[in-house]
Amino acid sequence: MVPVLGFAAWSGTGKTTLIEKLIPKLKEKGLRLAVIKHDAHGLKFDKEGKDSWRFSNAGADVTVVNGPDQSAIFVQRSLTLEETIKQISDVDLVLIEGYKTGSFDKVGISRKETGKGFPDEISAFKALVTDDPSVKEEATQPVFALDDVQGLADWIIATYIG
Repeated sequence: MVPVLGFAAWSGTGKTTLIEKLIPKLKEKGLRLAVIKHDAHGLKFDKEGKDSWRFSNAGADVTVVNGPDQSAIFVQRSLTLEETIKQISDVDLVLIEGYKTGSFDKVGISRKETGKGFPDEISAFKALVTDDPSVKEEATQPVFALDDVQGLADWIIATYIG
């Protein structure tokens, strides 16, 4: 089973920025990564008039486009997070952004300027990322500064990769 680690925070806290900075640190260690992003606003990737769009509109439930450098799979229904994870193979770690709930391990992120804190009790998280120094006083799990991406990467590798 591929390890799964989520990043949970309120909108505008910096989840995407943190994961974007974390990916190269993990790739430096030779890890193959998958990232799952939840978008509650709806998606539209396929362009009207293109072959894949035409196949989907004709009734295909799944359309796959393979190119020399990338592939895309268009599924004409919403997948649960569990269904999505089952589709991923040949990676060492799955990172998840945007799901605040679920039975997978999570890193909680909080930034003081948002004024929102963590999206759950801090005991719900395996690690914390914050710019609030008072969090270290009450936390029993590792706490990383917002800019300590290397420290977070090292912890992830030690905890989930071995």
